[in-house]
Amino acid sequence: MARILLGVSGGIAAYKALELARLATKEGHPVRVLMTPTAERFVGSASFEGIVGAPVLIDEFERDPTRGAFPGDQPPEHDPIGHLEVVANADAYLVAPASANTLAKLAAGIADSMVTTSFLACTAPRLVAPAMNDRMYRDAATQANLATLRQRGITVIEPEEGALASRGEHGLGRLPEPRALLDAIEAAAPRPSGPWDGMRVLVSAGGTREPIDPVRFIGNRSSGRMGLALAERAARRGAEVTLVAANVSRPAPPGVRRVDVETAAELADALGREFDSADVLVMAAAPADFRPKRAVGEKIHREATGALELDLEATEDILAALSARRSEGQTIVGFAAETEAGLDRAREKLDRKGADAIVLNDVSRSEIGFESTENEVVIVERGGEHQVARASKERVADAILDRVEALRKSAGARSEPRE
Repeated sequence: MARILLGVSGGIAAYKALELARLATKEGHPVRVLMTPTAERFVGSASFEGIVGAPVLIDEFERDPTRGAFPGDQPPEHDPIGHLEVVANADAYLVAPASANTLAKLAAGIADSMVTTSFLACTAPRLVAPAMNDRMYRDAATQANLATLRQRGITVIEPEEGALASRGEHGLGRLPEPRALLDAIEAAAPRPSGPWDGMRVLVSAGGTREPIDPVRFIGNRSSGRMGLALAERAARRGAEVTLVAANVSRPAPPGVRRVDVETAAELADALGREFDSADVLVMAAAPADFRPKRAVGEKIHREATGALELDLEATEDILAALSARRSEGQTIVGFAAETEAGLDRAREKLDRKGADAIVLNDVSRSEIGFESTENEVVIVERGGEHQVARASKERVADAILDRVEALRKSAGARSEPRE
């Protein structure tokens, strides 16, 4: 987890900083908040304190009760200089929203508030997210200040175009959504160490599409959410993660290498290239079991063909093929999407595929599984089953990776990178 220092300057977009603090805290990042006096005209410091669980600092001369420590960390025994200690403990510092006035001060090196003084003293990655009226943003002075900051290695998160604070106005100057801001912080912060440091994890996600003609295909309802959650959680544990994504529209998590594929054959090829160097394979993708023997080169027109018959053939059993070539120390987890007799089918699949575990999804339930943000699974292993109660897919991913860790420990698997 990255220790995030959030500087909030005066602007209507300050309300989004509250949501950013909530989102970052929810995802496990310790957060400290600094505010300019003007920012308090838009949002209250008590709101931030309630969200992050730490005092907000506004004045350079006020004492920090936690002596620069982030939530979850032990404060030092001495009473350090506040603006120096809090930035010394930060992994990244984002000013959001960054008003035109604050940007000008940062570019000029002015240190007249807790936000600007700490920014000047910060050696961690620094980011600014401008937010203001489009005319102020496009003004030559603001653009020159942003250019100066970029030249100094400071990351500028570009504003978005849309409705502005002034009634009826539309233009470039909106603060990006909290998810985009947090993604930028995570990308800039040093890669955290974790229990999976040195491990290489290969994750597949999404559903394949087998073409019938240039317009139509055979596919399934897999959105890739579960695979994305697994990739993100493995990266948080310190692993080097490669995501093979089959028709996944959502972005890959920060720090995750992504390979895009479309068909089952492409999925098999991509996984085959990556598998030998992986310590762990988590096969969350849903490859098609069948494909048309021959895809038509031009669109099939109903009026020309009437009824349409498809001649299908089985696709390669990707998981079984990879398991057959596994080497010592590799851990393999597959998925089973079932509508009935799920446990029996998952146990049979465990043996037939040669995997270490099969994650059983009951896709007959509309509230979990495909396209849902939640899931409920049973992890089937040779030693028994592990029920994972309904929860967010991120929490389910953590439970699956906990079982991967347990399996590797019981097998005495190594954790250093493969050559």
